[in-house]
Amino acid sequence: MQSGAQALPPVAVASPEPRRRAPAAAPRRTSRAAQSASERRPQPERNVGFVETPRGPVHGYVANRSSSGTKTNTPIMETPQSVSVIGAEQIRDQKPNKLDEVLRYSAGVRAGTFGVDTRNDWWLIRGFKSDDVGLFLDGMQLFYTSYASWKLQTPNMERVEVLRGPSAVLYGGSSPSGIVNVISKMPPAEPIRYIETGVNNFGNAYVGFDVGGPVATGPENGKLFYRVVGQVQNGGTQVDFTPDNNYFIAPSVTWKPDADTTFTVLASASKQDTRGINFLPYQGTVTNAPFGKIPTSFFAGDPNVDKFTREQEMLGYQFERNLTDDLTFRQNARFAHVDVTYRGYVGSGYTSAATGDLFRYNWYAKDTANQANLDNQLEYRFNTGPVKHTMLFGVDLKGYQIDDYQAFNFFGVPSINVLNPAYGVGDIPITGAPFRNFQITQKQAGTYVQDQMKLGNFTLVLSGRNDWVETSQVARDTGANISQREDSKFSGRAGLIYNFDNGIAPYVSYATSYNPIIGLNASNQLFLPETGQQAEIGVKVAPRGFDGYFTASLFDLKRQNVPTTAVTADASGNFLQNQTGEVTSRGIEFEAVANATRELKLIGAFTAYHLFTSKDLDQSLIGKTPTNTPELLVSGWADYTFKEGPLAGFGFGGGVRYVGSSWADTANTLEVPAVVLGDLALHYEWQNWRTALNVINVTDKIYVASCASATSCFYGDRRRVTASVSYKW
Repeated sequence: MQSGAQALPPVAVASPEPRRRAPAAAPRRTSRAAQSASERRPQPERNVGFVETPRGPVHGYVANRSSSGTKTNTPIMETPQSVSVIGAEQIRDQKPNKLDEVLRYSAGVRAGTFGVDTRNDWWLIRGFKSDDVGLFLDGMQLFYTSYASWKLQTPNMERVEVLRGPSAVLYGGSSPSGIVNVISKMPPAEPIRYIETGVNNFGNAYVGFDVGGPVATGPENGKLFYRVVGQVQNGGTQVDFTPDNNYFIAPSVTWKPDADTTFTVLASASKQDTRGINFLPYQGTVTNAPFGKIPTSFFAGDPNVDKFTREQEMLGYQFERNLTDDLTFRQNARFAHVDVTYRGYVGSGYTSAATGDLFRYNWYAKDTANQANLDNQLEYRFNTGPVKHTMLFGVDLKGYQIDDYQAFNFFGVPSINVLNPAYGVGDIPITGAPFRNFQITQKQAGTYVQDQMKLGNFTLVLSGRNDWVETSQVARDTGANISQREDSKFSGRAGLIYNFDNGIAPYVSYATSYNPIIGLNASNQLFLPETGQQAEIGVKVAPRGFDGYFTASLFDLKRQNVPTTAVTADASGNFLQNQTGEVTSRGIEFEAVANATRELKLIGAFTAYHLFTSKDLDQSLIGKTPTNTPELLVSGWADYTFKEGPLAGFGFGGGVRYVGSSWADTANTLEVPAVVLGDLALHYEWQNWRTALNVINVTDKIYVASCASATSCFYGDRRRVTASVSYKW
């Protein structure tokens, strides 16, 4: 769903424009403020008539500015780090069903790692799992452990920004490989009324709406703005007995009492009702079993027992105050709550590969988590001789607590035949004590400083941060304090970029990261913090007179203390996590995005890297590539819309995605083949109406998205055709 309405002027993280009332200041100060404002203005030959802010809409497919890399309103061409921005117009054109589908055409990202999983969003950045500690909403983290994951809704996304490489220096604990920062739709300055409905070939239908605008406040109009985005989605998927039912509403209000102050309150509530993912054997999915292949519609659980439900609520605010022309204070805060119940019978290899009988174990998890974030920022803009500075000082606080209850019986559930499944065995109780029944609490405080120094065409970014973290683990049944640890670590970043007058901008950067992981290893001990380092060189090209840019980058990334799921069960049958020594990712990325003409929009991405275990207690793993991880990704998308003539309003688009081969075992002997997938789109706009037909996997290719092990493989999306119609007034 896409309204196309513009958001308010800079909110929360955007650098302020000069104040509209004349300040009592010396002429020199006024001149410096005007000069600073001119530098922050978009290039005049690009996006004429459109003023972009880091929290507002993207012009077509091309974003010129982002706040994710610096927490300030910075041109992407002056950010010495690899950044991708996916705007609401691209999301509308491609019609993704969930967040990981939004990322399918971004360089460096392997989206949908576990295929057609309706529960969660999954993605790798530069070869590393990043959905658990790399998800951010409006610049604040939404991390998870165990099953207490978060679900963000695509209709409420104004833009999605992918920042590749370590970012802990600004955000604290996060993935060393990068973050995905979702920017919410904000209350618009102009009225918007929008409604959309659609249905796909699996009978999954939805109705959504987006309304908002200014509210009269006394004698003046336009000081108060509001927006409400919501959607109801209900229906089946390609897997039998697996619905994808989502319900959400997201109201927001912005108050602007004067030209220097903005205060926005954002809330959301959502509920999801679906069932767990199938864990299927390598033989029978990637290769033929004696009986052939397992149908993609096969459901391994029992519809009378299996369920996955998520209830989620969030409430937060963004406050910004221009104290002077050169000094801005911002404070962002959010409290989030999630409650997940996961019950079912889970497949785990064959009892008889000849007949297709699948072994199942009995599973139950109940995870409830609360997370609070507070980020205080003070931005100061000043000059020292010819050097122009944008200084950022910050203090942020995070609090996280999870009640983690997990129980299972490895035996006691009858096997199921993959060709002729029989359901209705009933709800078999789980006996014995749970293997996890803990409350884990983590408190984190961080302070950071950053200086963006601009001298002529050079921009040097220096950032530093220190974190103090306290983590504790308590038994929920007895209240006993089982373990506790305190950690402190410094993170740093240095980046340099030079903007030639012809639009070419080479850059170099080095960054370290620190991530105090929340969770337990296979021995039920608190995880050690992750650390990481990355060196990156690249070039960005934004040709003059061309609305688009190209990026190429080379990187060498190391990640230490990486959590990995054990391939073989322990003595109790548990498939839990351990921390390997070090994994290295070295590679190259290319990305291109352009509004080539008024009618044509283009995206292209190429990623090739070598991911391997560089240190481990198990010497046989050194040099091997972790499972689930393709090392070559190529994609391209184009959309053409007629603007004039008898076909005015009609448009079509299409894309091709290549996902390279990966491994199903840590010894790298079981290969998951590469796959080429095609997507199509047709759309027509007439007056205030828009109709669209979107198809993913247009050839209906049956493929395996990845395998975590020889008994844990996951089918990818079959052909999904979605017809939609929308109206705005």
